[in-house]
Amino acid sequence: MRSLQKFAHPLLVFLSDALGICLAWFVAYLIRFNLAIPAEFMPAMLFGLAVALPIQCLFLRVFGLYRGIWVFASLPDLHRIGRAVAAGAVVVPLVLVVSVRTEPWIPRLVFLLQPVLLLLYMGGTRALYRSWKEFRNFGALRAQGQSVLILGAGVAGAHLVRELAASAQWRVVGLLDDDPHKQRREIHGYKVLGPISELERWAETLKVGHAIIAMPSVRHEVRRAVASECVRVGVTALIVPGVDERLSTSHSLSEVRQLDVEDLLGRDPVRIDTEQVQDYLRGKAVMVTGAGGSIGAELCRQIARFEPSVLVCFELSEFALYRLIEDFAREFPRLQLVALAGDVKDAVRVDEVIGRYRPNVIFHAAAYKHVPLMEEDNAWQAVRNNVMGTFQVARAAVAFGVPRFVLVSTDKAVNPTNVMGATKRLAEQVCQAFALEGRSQFEIVRFGNVLASAGSVIPKFQAQIAAGGPVTVTHPEITRYFMSIHEAAQLVLQAGSMGQGGEIFVMDMGEPVRIQDLARDMVRLSGRSEDDIRIVFTGLRPGEKLYEEVLADSERTRPTHHPKLRIARAQAVESGWLDMLALWLRQRRAVPAAEVRRELRRWVPEYTPSSHAVPLTKVSDTGRQRA
Repeated sequence: MRSLQKFAHPLLVFLSDALGICLAWFVAYLIRFNLAIPAEFMPAMLFGLAVALPIQCLFLRVFGLYRGIWVFASLPDLHRIGRAVAAGAVVVPLVLVVSVRTEPWIPRLVFLLQPVLLLLYMGGTRALYRSWKEFRNFGALRAQGQSVLILGAGVAGAHLVRELAASAQWRVVGLLDDDPHKQRREIHGYKVLGPISELERWAETLKVGHAIIAMPSVRHEVRRAVASECVRVGVTALIVPGVDERLSTSHSLSEVRQLDVEDLLGRDPVRIDTEQVQDYLRGKAVMVTGAGGSIGAELCRQIARFEPSVLVCFELSEFALYRLIEDFAREFPRLQLVALAGDVKDAVRVDEVIGRYRPNVIFHAAAYKHVPLMEEDNAWQAVRNNVMGTFQVARAAVAFGVPRFVLVSTDKAVNPTNVMGATKRLAEQVCQAFALEGRSQFEIVRFGNVLASAGSVIPKFQAQIAAGGPVTVTHPEITRYFMSIHEAAQLVLQAGSMGQGGEIFVMDMGEPVRIQDLARDMVRLSGRSEDDIRIVFTGLRPGEKLYEEVLADSERTRPTHHPKLRIARAQAVESGWLDMLALWLRQRRAVPAAEVRRELRRWVPEYTPSSHAVPLTKVSDTGRQRA
């Protein structure tokens, strides 16, 4: 029974086309003779049809017209029909010239009209069948679902409109696009109402609470502006994944996802020199310290795509290491992953690991990064982890002949005002000092805040919004640079391939973002208003800056071949400096925070400790004055 059903539909299509050949032949004669075919032309007409029918049916079969499904008939099917009909239009007259000896002869106009009529019949029947089938299956859905506006009337928008026509969840009410040539026109029966700047007007007029941003190929600044407009208007926005996102994830063009904060802060996708990065990673042993952290884990994922011979993941947290193993078993089952628990301050363990696996490159991402937490009670631990840890790993890298060492640093190391930033600048100087020995190649990469990383402000805001508020911001004017974890990891890999030894690579962080504006956008993005969730200003925390710098005042930069990376030349480290630093680091006592700050000023001349909490005297929360 199934076999019969399998062949029944193609057979019906074939019979329909055969009927079309006969009808086209007959109608061509009717047109030629003004609807009255003379009797003397009937024998030639019937003989000609007897010849044309098998020839044209053969070409329809040869050109694969019966492999497709009528309900999905589209432009490629029309192309196949055109090629088959054209082939028949050439061969049939040639055969009939040889075979027809009777008078009168088949009119030449018939040979011209019949293929055109056949093409119209075959294309029209398929189009009518598809329209009828779609209306029967989905026509009733057009009045169902939530009203939605499509933002973008390009290829993605048109594709999305067609997809949503078959959805019971959404009901498209129109499209918006800034291209004046598309406005007031229709796409698949839906009108392009006007420019995107009129979103608020159309949302109110049509009572629409949702919009889908269908602009996957435009510059990220454009998508970000549209996303911000949705947030401002209070429309719940979804988005079609961008080109870069579809390449790095499993998203397809027809899938949409919720708008998130990265859409409001993100930048154009990074393009790295894949061949250059591949040259120093593929088939090589690679080690990542702090592999369970946000940056470390993403570095491991990016490195895994370049197929190293072995990836050594060094991490202090047992749970983070376990989670990494589980993720990689699913994402990269063929990768040789070595998960090792250990502390970067432990010289014996560090020597054992590096000596055993002899990595070709080490990415040192292990560090304490939380500014207020490291400022007082944990100041000496910040020194030990960030500076002593870097010293131990760098020393072992030199001792075992590791060719390349990349330190993941931070913009807080520039003119630091807090212990964390000063320790990261001191870690940079450690790497610069080892680079002078010339036995291993050291590079340093600085960047700012990473979206959604552990301990960053965004997860904190999300948790506060979920709890009903308030959202706490330290100061009305505080700003920060942001970039995605994916972008940061890619640029770290790129910088690692470019260095000659001792350079500090500085990432292009774009424009700084005011944290107060970020908090407001996230509140609106959650579907609530500032009346529902207050934004409260709490005052700067110990060691916190109003703004972060990317380059120290005394540093100069020069461009690289990558547009988002520049090289900074920092102050040189004196001979013997490293030995003196090692004596200070190896103290076997708990050093008080005040002494740590005093000593850090000696080791890092540009470090200027800030006063602790900076009280707010004007603003306590949004729109309220404080005495």
